Amino acid sequence: MSKNAIHQTPGVTNEKILDYLPGSEEKTVLLNKISELKNTYQEIPMVIGGKDVYSRKKVRINAPHEIHHPLGHYTKGSSNHVREAIDAANRAKKDWMNMSWQDRSAIFLKAADLISGPRRSYMNATTMMAQSKNVYQSEIDAVAELADFLRFNVKFARQIYEQQPNSSPGIWNSLEYRPLEGFVFALTPFNFTAISGNLPSAPALMGNTVVWKPAESQIYAAIAVMNIFREAGLPDGVINLVFVDGPTAGRIIFNHPDFAGLHFTGSSTVFNMLWNTIGGNISKYKSYPRIVGETGGKDFVMAHPSADAEQLSVALLRGAFEYQGQKCSAASRAYIPRSLWSTVKRRLLADLKTLKMGSVEDFSNFINAVIDAKAYQKISGYIDYVKRSRKAKIIAGGNYNDEVGYFIEPTVVETKDPNFKTMCEEIFGPVLSIYVYPDNKYSEILDIVDKTSPYALTGSIFAQDRSAVVEASDALRFAAGNFYINDKPTGAVVGQQPFGGARASGTNDKAGSILNLYRWISPRTVKENFVAPRDYRYPFLG
Repeated sequence: MSKNAIHQTPGVTNEKILDYLPGSEEKTVLLNKISELKNTYQEIPMVIGGKDVYSRKKVRINAPHEIHHPLGHYTKGSSNHVREAIDAANRAKKDWMNMSWQDRSAIFLKAADLISGPRRSYMNATTMMAQSKNVYQSEIDAVAELADFLRFNVKFARQIYEQQPNSSPGIWNSLEYRPLEGFVFALTPFNFTAISGNLPSAPALMGNTVVWKPAESQIYAAIAVMNIFREAGLPDGVINLVFVDGPTAGRIIFNHPDFAGLHFTGSSTVFNMLWNTIGGNISKYKSYPRIVGETGGKDFVMAHPSADAEQLSVALLRGAFEYQGQKCSAASRAYIPRSLWSTVKRRLLADLKTLKMGSVEDFSNFINAVIDAKAYQKISGYIDYVKRSRKAKIIAGGNYNDEVGYFIEPTVVETKDPNFKTMCEEIFGPVLSIYVYPDNKYSEILDIVDKTSPYALTGSIFAQDRSAVVEASDALRFAAGNFYINDKPTGAVVGQQPFGGARASGTNDKAGSILNLYRWISPRTVKENFVAPRDYRYPFLG
């Protein structure tokens, strides 16, 4: 693009979510793509310096809902591969940061159009097969949200670049939005392909080069994202994709003087460990690293006696059980007034009986498998704990089986103890715990909601009485970074509800907004004096 122009970026709206109705063209195309991938054994390489890199160690990838069917294998990397990725990022740095922001933007805009256009079925099929998402959850994630991240980030980048300081007569002041000095480490989770694509691409858009380590259980879709970035024209070495375990990556990256930033989504435990490691190594770095993290949640639904029982029950079902509850924003604990409970319970249990569970290839299945054996064992362990307890009971679900895939029924727990284990601890699975409270204890329960969990990611209030909404909003001001009124606490949309929480839920740098991009720049102020003084004397000296 011409450097002698102030470019406007293309207008941006949120990507439309397709319905995949029976007989629709998009459903036929997607089913064909799923069949093609299922019958193609993939060998997945790392991508370092633009080159496909293989090693002798190979790890098999299976579909979580069909654990005996291999989709392929990925190449397991070593500490040498991490070093090579850092070197490649550093080599690419100068040319990439000197490329005009318009040209960097064009790459990611093209990637968005590929994702929402000719590669749509490819993105959905990889996410559905290896992460066991139904078609709707995948369409929201791997297509719409990822395309939105790429497009809106370009819009936000331009807004940053056009912010310039005032100048006085004879002076021209400007701000140069430099990238960070060094490389960024992107550490991405299994549950959202969109997050996996955004964490390396957001810093890259701002001129940074990146070493990207995806979760092992998301590699099958991560390579799809990387392939699209390359197809869109991403230069070699700008984003380097490595498949190594966490300790191997950490030993090299967090001891490297050029480490400049961490873009992370994962557990609070891991994030705390990484922060501690970075702090301990602070004297080794050229600059203080930027640490950006979105971590766990124990997300709540708080109902007032004036709430609409039907709306509330639907929100509980969708909020708790879409994608098997494997969202950091999933509704995990609910507080329901006694006067509404019988109606809510009847509707919720009736709807749960209609949910089908099975393979993603059957589009009538609402529930699919949890991600892997480790998650299956953790979630089923919580269910078994409830079964042994006298303080709680399972009123729906509670069964699980891993003969074919890692299947766990949507499970609803009712407890008489607001501090019961499943009301307090993050489970990250299809388990919803409910505490029924006396109607006249609304204000007291708000205090319990605020103090029960160390997390503060998402939460919602259901009430028709506006004064109850105001009271909850004030009482829970710091209990959730994303707060919903008469809606489920999931489903944040890029450009509409910037996402992130505080307390043990992360640094609240709001992915999907301009705030996140500010973290990946290091501004330089430039003052130019057109006619500099020739005499040191100020007028007051006369």
